[in-house]
Amino acid sequence: MLSIGIKLSFDDFALAFKRPVPLSIGYMAQYMLKPLLGVLIARVFRMPSAFFAGFMLTCCVSGAQLSSYASFLGKGDVALSILLTTYSTISSVIVTPILTGLLIGSVVPVNGIAMAKSILQVVLLPVTLGLLLNTYAKPVVNVIQPVMPFVAMVCTSLCIGSPLAINRTMLLSSQGFMLLLPIVTFHIAAFVVGYWVSKLPQLRQEEPVCRTISVCTGMQSSTLAGLLATQFLGISQAVPAACSVVVMAIFGLTLASYWGSGMRIRDIPSRFFPQASADARS
Repeated sequence: MLSIGIKLSFDDFALAFKRPVPLSIGYMAQYMLKPLLGVLIARVFRMPSAFFAGFMLTCCVSGAQLSSYASFLGKGDVALSILLTTYSTISSVIVTPILTGLLIGSVVPVNGIAMAKSILQVVLLPVTLGLLLNTYAKPVVNVIQPVMPFVAMVCTSLCIGSPLAINRTMLLSSQGFMLLLPIVTFHIAAFVVGYWVSKLPQLRQEEPVCRTISVCTGMQSSTLAGLLATQFLGISQAVPAACSVVVMAIFGLTLASYWGSGMRIRDIPSRFFPQASADARS
């Protein structure tokens, strides 16, 4: 979160008012479409109770910082990705506890106020600190910025590895298999929905914007979800978030590399069924 903050300036927030439509589409995809997808997928796959709350929490967190890198690789709108990640991250202090309480409050007790305080400490304070450093202490930022990716990688690896290691027996059981398929389905659906919602005739966003909203929808801050799940729901509920980090990184960067090579989503059928596509064109 600190690494997000040191890339921000106050001008970035002013820029949001010049681009209300794509930001609004991405924000609604983040906090409306993804939770709805999560509910649908959890019901279709009959998510085990040991993972249900953690899975839904993963569907309700902010966008991932990695989505900005994926947008860059996929020739998307990087500035939009940074803004969208920033706004969804800052507002997660309020939105995530509310969504979590609504979607899993009847299954697992959720202390919304305590969760909001935790997100405030983990998200808003370091982002604000980074913003202030970038504004008033640029020499300090120039010193710490080169090492921040390494520090973030180590911290993320620890957050992912801990719940996976503790629950390795459960993950290797039949319940673990029942968890992996819904998570893969969720991320694929999120990437697809984020892209095609932006393509609707009523919205008509440009291709770089559609790609950016797609990766921002399919990639969320699962590390934050794992931290919150461990603190408020129990260590087993952090497993969906830990699995999600791995799945969304593989799928998101693969999709970005596909776009970066000049391919388009509409070209996928022709790559798998070249004869059928040729017949259709003829």
